[in-house]
Amino acid sequence: MPQAHQRVELLRVTTGGEALVALAAKLCYAGGDLDSLLDKIATQDQRAFLRKVREMGHESVLEHVSFTFLLEGVSRALLAQLTRHRIASFSVQSQRYVSYAKGFGYIIPPSVQALGDAAVREYEAQMAQMQAWYESWQQRLGANEDARFVLPNACETRLMTTMNARELRHFFALRMCERAQWEIRALAGHMFTLCYAQAPELFADAGAGCLRGACPEGDKTCGKAAQVRAERKAFLAAHAAQEQET
Repeated sequence: MPQAHQRVELLRVTTGGEALVALAAKLCYAGGDLDSLLDKIATQDQRAFLRKVREMGHESVLEHVSFTFLLEGVSRALLAQLTRHRIASFSVQSQRYVSYAKGFGYIIPPSVQALGDAAVREYEAQMAQMQAWYESWQQRLGANEDARFVLPNACETRLMTTMNARELRHFFALRMCERAQWEIRALAGHMFTLCYAQAPELFADAGAGCLRGACPEGDKTCGKAAQVRAERKAFLAAHAAQEQET
């Protein structure tokens, strides 16, 4: 089968997420009756307050807002990294119940593509060999369960995942970093763009740690903190310009 291409779709998001976070934060600090608090949230602009909440690091209130994504064209190698983020829900296509007898999609790393056409053909031939091994074991064992052991990390998978806004910010901090592996970094970038479009005040400063201070990688830093900050500044400016046009 041909190379798989990464697909990221935001299926569901908590309605009125920013207002919900503002309500949760104000509930922690405000006196008075609940009806007046609800009225303030409904009638007043909460953007400045949400920025203050972010700057205070009051992140527990972000857990009331969740995002559900559909992911396709990602590798099992990426899946192994993604599921390390345990404060999340995952539903993954099963290699036990889904047969790849007609072929499996796979991811070709950019590093292989950079070596040229001959290297890509060699890689594709290796994938074809693994497909042949898989089909052979399927026939001999009569099931996918153990035949799947010869499938590579490159094998494509699809899944649905749900994370709350707090965990997403943690995910972005680790996986949008320049030192993250290329495939999950691309995924995190796509997910961030979708999240920001839905709740900009919750995600304006989300991303690699160097956006919010010194690089947390220490002597392993990529040295691109200034570039990362400049790219985010340009991203925010572009979105602000789009809002003004509409």
